[in-house]
Amino acid sequence: MCVDRRRRYGDDFRKAALVLIRRGLGAGALARRICMPRQTAEKWVLLYRIGGEAALMGEREGNRRYDYETKLAAVRDRVEHGLTKAEVMARYGIVGITTLENWCREYRAGGPDALRPRPKGRPKGARSKPKPEPTRERLLEEENAYLKARVAYLEKARALLASKSPTGRNR
Repeated sequence: MCVDRRRRYGDDFRKAALVLIRRGLGAGALARRICMPRQTAEKWVLLYRIGGEAALMGEREGNRRYDYETKLAAVRDRVEHGLTKAEVMARYGIVGITTLENWCREYRAGGPDALRPRPKGRPKGARSKPKPEPTRERLLEEENAYLKARVAYLEKARALLASKSPTGRNR
């Protein structure tokens, strides 16, 4: 009976897979033999072909960064010249399959400019300019609008009181 190992593969499990890959098992046979998804087995076999034991065991360098020219050359070799993923990864020293797949997807969607580096972090917002000092005319217009609103409010309040009084007249 197979055990569900989709969450995490430990070192012992990877070592067992490594022994089988060294013997020459393909992805399908590896997946059946040690009960793992075929796609994962395919990726592991590819990683072993490209980077050897270190790549499969996860002993590779952490977050690598690639310059624009390397990305573009790798993607063009893959997309336009038809090289396999393994050949492209070995030629340019690309560590992860997913990295190359993402570059190819971006290149197909947006062309070479999609591979250019983008600024990191949160975009800077538009800085508001300080408001100029209000002119005398502007101050008088604001005061006039305030006084008109106040008069209108007082008139409505007086009308409301008049409508509620028993005699109908102001007090």
